Amino acid sequence: MTPPPPHTPHRELDSESRRAEFEATALSFLGVVYGTARRLTRGSDDAEDLVQETYLRAYRTFDNFVRGTNCRGWLLTIMYSVFINHYHKTRRDPATASIDELEERFQAYLESGDDAGEAATTVEVHGVRLSPEVDQALSRLPEEFRAAVLFVDLDGLSYDEAAVVLACPVGTVRSRLYRGRKLLFAALQDHAVTLGFRKIER
Repeated sequence: MTPPPPHTPHRELDSESRRAEFEATALSFLGVVYGTARRLTRGSDDAEDLVQETYLRAYRTFDNFVRGTNCRGWLLTIMYSVFINHYHKTRRDPATASIDELEERFQAYLESGDDAGEAATTVEVHGVRLSPEVDQALSRLPEEFRAAVLFVDLDGLSYDEAAVVLACPVGTVRSRLYRGRKLLFAALQDHAVTLGFRKIER
């Protein structure tokens, strides 16, 4: 009588290997994903749900991830898609800042002759912990400008990578980022005064 073949749980081993690889590849970006989710949802309880759904989808589609490419950008792309399709449309966002007023304040600053005006359009802050004042000003930006600042300046994505996340041309990313930086800079003028910087004279 021929003995039965030894039990070789290929499927289980493959599943375990896949899970281990996913955890090694994606879990190190959990803090980045959560921080961006919190700012996208303006600090709401939706942030945790958004992160959970992002990682669930990422695990389900991990076979589509190209090893050696930017895993952070891949996760943020999934997260932003989930945000737009499920959370952004169902939430009542707080009032955003007036774009016209902020752009007027920024223009006044440029016309004042202060050299810091150029820096306000080029500053990058990825890796820096934001103060509550900056976080609040960022949360009041319209979503399209807020997202551009988040992905490029805070998450450190390139313009090309941000264009993939936002599903728009690179030129649109540059335009939104430029305006987002201006609006954020202008929104922080009053806070800058408390830190000893000169107030815009209008």
